Amino acid sequence: MARLEKICNVPQGFNFQKDNHFLVGHITSLKIGDKDFKKDLAVTVPTDIGGDKVKVVGVSSYLYWGGGHTEEIILHCRISIDNKVVSAVLLYNEMSDTTVEFTFAIYEYDPKKKKFFLALHTNEIAIKGLVSKNEGDLRMIMNMEQEGDVTSPKNFTLNLAVMPSEEEQEVHVAADISSKFVKRWGVTVAE
Repeated sequence: MARLEKICNVPQGFNFQKDNHFLVGHITSLKIGDKDFKKDLAVTVPTDIGGDKVKVVGVSSYLYWGGGHTEEIILHCRISIDNKVVSAVLLYNEMSDTTVEFTFAIYEYDPKKKKFFLALHTNEIAIKGLVSKNEGDLRMIMNMEQEGDVTSPKNFTLNLAVMPSEEEQEVHVAADISSKFVKRWGVTVAE
């Protein structure tokens, strides 16, 4: 199975420069248990650089998926102070509800077409899963210290691993502007 690993440029994600062709990613929505994370970071969408900024939950630094139906998706992103508090409350209260719903968009640059394109995304449809566990420990880490590479807005690193729920869902992938396909994540369980 071909793995999908996207290492995104965080400063470019916060302060997009059209002449820099680094990967950019956004966590466009996130809900863990009954906690909705705020869309409170204003960013530029690389495929619409002339448009208004949009609000997202987080700026991606890393996304990994082994590509298999049952393999987890690992997200590393930067979130706001308010969302850091939401994460801390979840972690400190020993989450009883580990359900996750999230959407993301990763953009790459096509050097032939000289444009950014959506390279990995959920097509704005929330995919569902559960916070992964490793030997009983939840795979969610919130760094309480402010990151220093982007100082405004203040931001903090959230690392989250999500295993799929028991339903087949779609992750959209593209190798360039014209080479697009859909991969399945999750497996529907027969009744």
